[in-house]
Amino acid sequence: MQSYLPACKIVSTHGVRGEMKALPLCDGAEFLAKFKRLYATADGTGECRVLGVRTQGNVILLRLADVTDMDAARAQVGRTYYFAKADARLPKGRYFIDDLLGCEVRDADTGAVYGILTEVDHPAAQDIYTVTDAAGEKHMLPAVPEFVKTIDIDARTILVTPIDGMFNDAVNGDKE
Repeated sequence: MQSYLPACKIVSTHGVRGEMKALPLCDGAEFLAKFKRLYATADGTGECRVLGVRTQGNVILLRLADVTDMDAARAQVGRTYYFAKADARLPKGRYFIDDLLGCEVRDADTGAVYGILTEVDHPAAQDIYTVTDAAGEKHMLPAVPEFVKTIDIDARTILVTPIDGMFNDAVNGDKE
């Protein structure tokens, strides 16, 4: 699990006072506006104080303390900024995708191991988890309370109650 996650990527300048247009790489402007600082690298170096974040269409407009004019903003184009997970406050029942990846997926009733969570997609109203079994086969699991019963990040486990055929009897590598 990483300590710093991508927040946004600078795509262009906006105006002459150092404001920058950025593609959000997190939950968007509202989430990003809660941070007082961002980092220039994924290891937490290059701390930058956030002066402002607002939405403009599908991008965000970002102001940082050390970027005060168009030339300084132009020099940031292409750069990705990161936030510290320790600075983030997620609502109960919400998790960072980075924390979910690699968790073992088990049956909530039997304890049988279905595989490892290898991907999280968000194509519509809910996330879709991709679980890769021991044979390397991928299985899709809607991340809804009907299927996902418990997520324990500390224990690195996700307990689920799948419907018949969801994992094609993938427990212990067996197949129909």
